Amino acid sequence: MTQTDLTRLTATQIAGLVASGAASAVEVTRAHLDRIAAVDDRVNAFLHVDTEGALAAAAAVDARRAAGEELGPLAGVPVAVKDVLTTKGVPTTVGSRILEGWRPPYDSTIVQRLRAAGTVMLGKTNMDEFAMGSSTEYSAYGPTHNPWDLSRIPGGSGGGSSAALAAYEAPLAIGSDTGGSIRQPGAVTGTVGAKPTYGGTSRYGLVAFSSSLDTPGPCARNVLDAALLHEVIGGHDPRDSTSIPQPVPDVVAAARLGATGDLTGVKLGIVTEFVGEGAEPGVMAAFRESVDALAKLGAEIVEVSCPHFRYALPAYYLIAPSEASSNLARFDGVRFGLRVGDDGNRSLEEVMSLTREAGFGPEVKRRIMIGTYALSSGYYDAYYGQAQKVRTLITRDFTAAFERVDALISPTTPFVAFPIGARTADPYQMYLADLFTIPTNLYGGPGISVPCGLSDGLPVGFQIMAPTMADDRMYRVAAALESVVGTFTPPAL
Repeated sequence: MTQTDLTRLTATQIAGLVASGAASAVEVTRAHLDRIAAVDDRVNAFLHVDTEGALAAAAAVDARRAAGEELGPLAGVPVAVKDVLTTKGVPTTVGSRILEGWRPPYDSTIVQRLRAAGTVMLGKTNMDEFAMGSSTEYSAYGPTHNPWDLSRIPGGSGGGSSAALAAYEAPLAIGSDTGGSIRQPGAVTGTVGAKPTYGGTSRYGLVAFSSSLDTPGPCARNVLDAALLHEVIGGHDPRDSTSIPQPVPDVVAAARLGATGDLTGVKLGIVTEFVGEGAEPGVMAAFRESVDALAKLGAEIVEVSCPHFRYALPAYYLIAPSEASSNLARFDGVRFGLRVGDDGNRSLEEVMSLTREAGFGPEVKRRIMIGTYALSSGYYDAYYGQAQKVRTLITRDFTAAFERVDALISPTTPFVAFPIGARTADPYQMYLADLFTIPTNLYGGPGISVPCGLSDGLPVGFQIMAPTMADDRMYRVAAALESVVGTFTPPAL
């Protein structure tokens, strides 16, 4: 089997080859490292490629197989990790100059679990700085390009992870989702992106943007691979105070069940507020065709109104920046990362100010200022307090909806991938990319984006939202849709 063949395989197929001895983990890893070397100068999906570490991890898997050890379901499978998760001895920048060159002394829980499962970490992927963005154009290290059209964005903030999948640089990737940063990139790159229930995956070692919203999750090219990765990284972590002390629902069994194409007895609700104005005609056409396909598989389709979803975007852009203004205060040029102006002649306050001026990009500064203002004396109740009340109303909408249906469905994003530079001058237009994904984060439930068609030759995503700790429901529906729609391959790079 050629290197090209190896990079085109699913994670499940790769694991099977490694377990049987038909291919070694080192062979698979070298194939993907060579693919990165061949195409990533055009894609810019990776900020750091850990060649030495990847090959050592792959060799360890091969040694375990040779010794007769039973390997896990993803052993020997390469994975790309969003640069928001700490990796011991490997640079973690969060797409920012303020952490340029920082090598953490510890692994995040997610990375620990990846290593324990025998996956092979290829490196760290590009992202909008501190996960603040919808296009991966706000990275301090240059934008990532969409493999479907290199002149277009791959979504954000986790565009590096989704682009690495679409470019066949990795079969699996890890992202984080604060307002849609896994699902929206999945939608515009024709890949699968899943946001688990908040607290269902550990935030220990995740560089915080918005602590009540941030959720690490799996990215893949098909639903079963995403479920297998979810199973590996999910579950309770005592080091994360927000971690749910319950086992992960059986998402793998749900994905396999969905792949049979039978949705008899499943009731799905189309979110009325997300199928009106705002979405491109091509996006809505692909969504409607997919709804018809689900109905033919036996699902009952109804419309469900969630009236407070329309206020999710403004509420989010008060809550998330407020939490960011607190979380990012630790980046002061004193404890770690960049330090500017420390020449012995300046005060600590001056060094902190100069470091933040040089280290933070414009979008991060914008959100810090919004959040600091929203939390300031005299404005807290009017802004942050009101936004939290809206969050409660949105949660009530979800609760009421799930008394009627098993899952909610909508397009993932209102439009397909837009040209690089098209929206950077208008933050509001950029924020609209997450219009359909943000409510799930405010609620805390799981959501997944699965490809459902093309519009003008570019991928369209289909979103499935489920109740908290019912992640298995979304995988079942996603796999069923995939069984009739199929997967999508971008033009060759």
